[in-house]
Amino acid sequence: MSQLYIYNTLSRTKEVFAPINPPFVGMYVCGPTVYNDVHLGNCRTFVSFDLIYRYLLFSGYKVRYVRNITDAGHLEGDRDEGDDKFTKRARLEQLEPMEIVQKYTLGFHDVMKVLNTLPPSIEPTATGHICEQLEMIKTILEAGYAYIVNGSVYFDVERFSSVFDYGALTNRKREELFENTRELHGQDEKRGRLDFALWIKAKPETLMQWPSPWGWGFPGWHIECSAMSKKYLGETFDIHGGGMDLQATHHTNEIAQSKACCKDEPVKYWMHTNMLTVNGTRMSKSAGNGFLPQELFSGTHALLEKAYHPMTVRFFMLQTHYRSTLDFSNDALQASEKGLQRLWNAVNALSKIKPGKQHHNSIDQLDTMCKAAMNDDFNSPVLIATLFEHTALINAAAEGKAELSQDNLNTLKHVYNQYMVEVLGLTPQALKTEYSRALQSAMNLLLQIRTDAKTQRHFELSDHIRKNLEAGGIRIQDHKDGSTWDVM
Repeated sequence: MSQLYIYNTLSRTKEVFAPINPPFVGMYVCGPTVYNDVHLGNCRTFVSFDLIYRYLLFSGYKVRYVRNITDAGHLEGDRDEGDDKFTKRARLEQLEPMEIVQKYTLGFHDVMKVLNTLPPSIEPTATGHICEQLEMIKTILEAGYAYIVNGSVYFDVERFSSVFDYGALTNRKREELFENTRELHGQDEKRGRLDFALWIKAKPETLMQWPSPWGWGFPGWHIECSAMSKKYLGETFDIHGGGMDLQATHHTNEIAQSKACCKDEPVKYWMHTNMLTVNGTRMSKSAGNGFLPQELFSGTHALLEKAYHPMTVRFFMLQTHYRSTLDFSNDALQASEKGLQRLWNAVNALSKIKPGKQHHNSIDQLDTMCKAAMNDDFNSPVLIATLFEHTALINAAAEGKAELSQDNLNTLKHVYNQYMVEVLGLTPQALKTEYSRALQSAMNLLLQIRTDAKTQRHFELSDHIRKNLEAGGIRIQDHKDGSTWDVM
């Protein structure tokens, strides 16, 4: 296995990846909160970690990939206050809370399948692990890092901070974190402004609640991930990931809970994806520029000029490094659409090229260059650029303007298939079978009409057919033994 470097959010440096139990890798990614449709920010995160998962498998590691489903304990407020989001949605749609969970979990899985992400090894739910969460809360209480008030249990951040660095993940001191919290004004049960709930006492009308040593209630949002990651990956594991919006609160509190319980760093490498913007503005529902995946695929959003294939969307996401801001625009999506088609055209052309005598030594290094890109913190944009660099030579060989040796062709076929399909997770944007057959039949007829026109020296008609097809996105290529076509 070649040396892999990962940017660790905790140390803020690129580190040599060294799994705890090589070649086994434990990876935990915070999954969706399933009370609503999955949004594009989620999709970007899960596509990014699908790339990471795929490349680790490709590199020979055995990976246990755990991605949770949050289906309880997520409140509206930022301080363990407000209604439970599942209860609110259930009342709005007049359904049982677990019907809401099932509905949006299935919707999430549908979107992930369309975007061609591999399923995780384990997909635990918060409601399926109440016992593990209760046991962890008991241990934290026994260690003196939590306290009970009126049937609720709160984590004592001040007590924890006297022993450990609470703000290490964001490199911020506890005093700085106070600036982003509101005064309690004597109306809150918590002792400190940064304290957070491990267990919340249920109101009589709460639909989802469980018995505990402190009374009926439900878990806090943060304890769920700590308990599930510990159960399936151990007290310390390799990679924990999620969106950068989870750093300051959710992941900071996860670290605190796990260290209070197990006395050690829970994770070796913290990884976070960056945010989405639309035409340079942060994506949000309130701004009216938030896209649901289905709106991108169908083109129904007011800001979209057309529909975009799921593989175009995936390719578009992978053209930007996961730690960089990703900006959505019609121009950018259409450029990705054309770029992806160019790559597939090159792949398809490889099977039609007859080997020649000329050997290009640069192609011998293609696999090494692709590995080097991915070994540098999973740098998919550099990988894609490396693949693009060779399309001109492939197209020239396809048109008879250059030669590729048999070894060159074998290398190109192998590398493009491995990195486009296995690593980047891209699949050809095939039309439905019946439409594909109809299009092929129509194109065969047009090519025959054009060939007959050229034979009869009706060059104006021949050029007319070629130009109009190109205007519609279909390119005609003339060869000594006939003509071929592909989508531009």
